Amino acid sequence: MVSVRSGLGRAARVLAVMTLISLSACSSDSSPTAPEAGQTLKAHVLALLKTRGATDMKVIDPGGQNIACGDGKVKQTFGATGKDSAGSTDAEALNTMLVGALDRVAHYTVISADSPGRPIRAVNEITKTALIFESPGNGVYEVRGETDCLPAS
Repeated sequence: MVSVRSGLGRAARVLAVMTLISLSACSSDSSPTAPEAGQTLKAHVLALLKTRGATDMKVIDPGGQNIACGDGKVKQTFGATGKDSAGSTDAEALNTMLVGALDRVAHYTVISADSPGRPIRAVNEITKTALIFESPGNGVYEVRGETDCLPAS
């Protein structure tokens, strides 16, 4: 026979656990930290160049450093270049080819591509990363990126 007292204690414990679970679910933030987003950024930049078949890839910004951006938040950067294997030399054509390959890497939204000769910027709201295509021409792709301002940990 179970006493009323032990039944109430068990119910209170279950209620306490359920309350903690629901509170943690409501307060959880799905945003990545700056280091997590920085690793995603690096992976996306390198995957994009590989998807385009770039050769002679070189890291021009190794990233991995927290850059203060106020309110206790930081961002990270990363950049790389690679040669177009097909030999295309026009800067705008190279940038356009990078944009064309974006969906094979991750879902980015192009937010600035309307000014010829200017860098193209694309953002991913989920991973909190932005890519900047600024190929100089001469058959060289250049992809730089940065994370949003995020918690350091």
